[in-house]
Amino acid sequence: MALLALRNVTKRYPGVTALDAVGLEVEAGTVHALVGENGAGKSTLLKILAGAERADAGVIELAGEVVHLATPRDALRRGITVIYQEFALVPLLGADANVFLGMEPMRAGLLDGAAARRAARRALEDLGASFDPSTPVAQLSTAECQLVELARALVRDARIIALDEPTATLSSRETGHLFAQMRHMAERGLGVIFVSHRLEEVRSVTSRVTVLRDGRRVFSGPTTETDDAALVRHMVGRDVEYERLSGHPGRAGAAVDEGSEVILEVRGLTRKPKFADVSIALRRGEIVGLAGLVGAGRTEFARCLAGADRWESGEVLLRGRPFRPRTPRDAIASGVAYLPEDRKTQGLVLGLTVRENTALPSLRRFAPWGVLRLRAEHVATADQIAAVELDAATLERPARTLSGGNQQKVVLAKWLLANADVLIVDEPTRGVDVGAKIEIHKQLRLLADRGKAVLVISSELPEVLALADRIVVLREGVVSATFDATEATAEQILAAALPGTHAA
Repeated sequence: MALLALRNVTKRYPGVTALDAVGLEVEAGTVHALVGENGAGKSTLLKILAGAERADAGVIELAGEVVHLATPRDALRRGITVIYQEFALVPLLGADANVFLGMEPMRAGLLDGAAARRAARRALEDLGASFDPSTPVAQLSTAECQLVELARALVRDARIIALDEPTATLSSRETGHLFAQMRHMAERGLGVIFVSHRLEEVRSVTSRVTVLRDGRRVFSGPTTETDDAALVRHMVGRDVEYERLSGHPGRAGAAVDEGSEVILEVRGLTRKPKFADVSIALRRGEIVGLAGLVGAGRTEFARCLAGADRWESGEVLLRGRPFRPRTPRDAIASGVAYLPEDRKTQGLVLGLTVRENTALPSLRRFAPWGVLRLRAEHVATADQIAAVELDAATLERPARTLSGGNQQKVVLAKWLLANADVLIVDEPTRGVDVGAKIEIHKQLRLLADRGKAVLVISSELPEVLALADRIVVLREGVVSATFDATEATAEQILAAALPGTHAA
């Protein structure tokens, strides 16, 4: 008998069927993957499990008993915990206080703070936490916050724990530690649901996988009995090849003309302790990949080029002239655009429409006398939305209603409209599905083919190898190696990125 069983669960919103008679069975003592493109219904299913949404039809069974999850409290009381990408923690409270938040132990009618701290400490120690349990959550890393969330689930005697994209912002070491904890929880008899777009992670930690597509379950079975190509086919409904997209057929890496115009040249840029003596040249029509481990200084380097932070020494030349932006506005005016890794808080205004977001950096163009020319704005933004292959019907939709992949396309569209010559793209496909990832790769390649210079920062080595003409590796803030992408391997890049190793 399955520990958790969803049978024919259906959820409809106006004009959309988010879940259509979906079934899911999670056995005790297993880690079960739930995969699918953005918009496939994964988030809706998790919300129903968490009691945050109610299904229109279908049955949920827990250890054979039909349960009704009308509220999040119902789900918690039944031992079901969902850990989302955005943590439900109070930043100014200590980790131990967050562990017992809402369920503090009582003694003689009073809060027993000492008992809560002892229990929280034990739970965190069991999960391998090395930080002081009284540390405010605001001072913890993402990986440490996840341990706090897991400790909350354990002290609530959770039977089912669902994790939504838990590795999106973790380093490889932190991911390994999280996977060890997931396996440990499964060994204790819990059922763990793991939502991820990264198929290599699905293979690493799960025993079964269920695929959703367009709100329907299209596959469920042992992870070892299906390969990546089959999983992708189930997810997108077609064959998708994760291939090198370095321009036209036969062109890759060295095919970029060494005599091409250098649009942006960085010489010895330093901002200690984040990075030091970094030199990079970006040519017209070229994609340069910036690889390295989390904390290597890649984002900090990008923020300096974008005018968000200041550097201490070194120089940058833009089209052969000195370039030192004091603000992002300076960089944008000079044709340098930055697509941040957190598109929701830094790349978009989620409450504005797709049209309004696309036009934001170019408003002066549409309001030369202080009065916005709406028709001109609409025509121009519609052209750019079409260029990134978004449906015209999305133009007046709030950005928050789009999938992660489509939100990233809106960010690309706004810099196309701003006519930026240099695009610095930080983790362009984080949190998007396989199909959207391929589309974003194609868009970045098209931008380079149109004469833009593109710097791509990515923690995914297959992505760097698929996109880049050249690859620069940062290790602890210093350039450790540069590779021609046609000759580089993932092993060489990783060796160059890891402290204590020698670049190949």
